[in-house]
Amino acid sequence: MESGPAIFAGTVFALFGGGILAWTMVRVRQGAPVAHGVNRVASAALAGVAGSGALLLGVWCFTRL
Repeated sequence: MESGPAIFAGTVFALFGGGILAWTMVRVRQGAPVAHGVNRVASAALAGVAGSGALLLGVWCFTRL
């Protein structure tokens, strides 16, 4: 009965984390800023940490099935 919410949450976190990581990699490869008005290295690092954290949280949700 509780597998439905875990699947939904895991999917949302995995898609969000993967999307943030892909978007960050594209912006870094283009040399474009990840966030306006912020140091490029700091914003890329923070976005990478946030994307990785969301992806790991999604994986953790899937292990709880």
